Amino acid sequence: MTTTSSMLPSYNHHSTHQSPFSSAFKSSVHRTSVLTRSSNAQDPSSNGSLLVKDKPSFPGKPEADVIVIGSGIGGLCCAGLLARYQQDVIVLESHDLPGGAAHSFDIKGYKFDSGPSLFSGLQSRGPQANPLAQVLDALGESLPCVNYDSWMVYVPEGEFLSHIGPTQFFKDLEKYAGHKAVQEWKKLLDTILPLSSAAMALPPLSIRGDLGVISTAAARYAPSLLKSFVQMGPRGAFGATKLLRPFSEIVDSLELKDPFVRNWVDLLAFLLAGVKSNGILSAEMVTMAFLSCRDLL
Repeated sequence: MTTTSSMLPSYNHHSTHQSPFSSAFKSSVHRTSVLTRSSNAQDPSSNGSLLVKDKPSFPGKPEADVIVIGSGIGGLCCAGLLARYQQDVIVLESHDLPGGAAHSFDIKGYKFDSGPSLFSGLQSRGPQANPLAQVLDALGESLPCVNYDSWMVYVPEGEFLSHIGPTQFFKDLEKYAGHKAVQEWKKLLDTILPLSSAAMALPPLSIRGDLGVISTAAARYAPSLLKSFVQMGPRGAFGATKLLRPFSEIVDSLELKDPFVRNWVDLLAFLLAGVKSNGILSAEMVTMAFLSCRDLL
């Protein structure tokens, strides 16, 4: 797994270069790709009235095939792929720096990311690769990644070095959250890890939470899904139907009550997708759990 460092002290693994994702999209295949900052701000005059400034002029053509609003990861991926296929693209950004939650900034010599991020599969290739890795591969670009097997965790209950995999984490749970938390975490893993074969049968790019999944996943990958359902048996196959539902539904169905466990699940969901467990698909969380534990399965 790979990660970028975050402003949260819990996960300061390593620093990233400023705007790492935006720099990777400066591909030579672009016909036209202009990043501009648009502002309609008006400055007050000495008598209190507003002075309307002239419209700012931007370099490049006065028109484009596509205008992308926002230079976060999604906007940059969209613009990069459009430019890859010979479209004239303009990206509009209101912030001082491109990159969205992926950009970084310096304060008194320390480098911070604007948001916490957890990435896996950035160095992989093929259907199971991280969607961002697939976009970068299509653009002929790459990002420097650092593999790690542990991270420092700072929580109200204490601080500890958390290693990838369940064995050491069970010990940390026992120490900082108690035996009940260990039991609930094991109950969660015992429920979701058997679903990993179905989750891994779907490439990340095909997973979505609306009816469009019928075209992106169900139809195209039906054979591999059916194979995984047969391997899991009736009970497992029924559980796999929850993969395209919010992960919080699995947590709630197991009646997990321990605050540490529920907060930890929400934190992992936020690192993956910027939302709590009620906003992330179960397939994403199941895949992450499998990748974290696969060396020990």
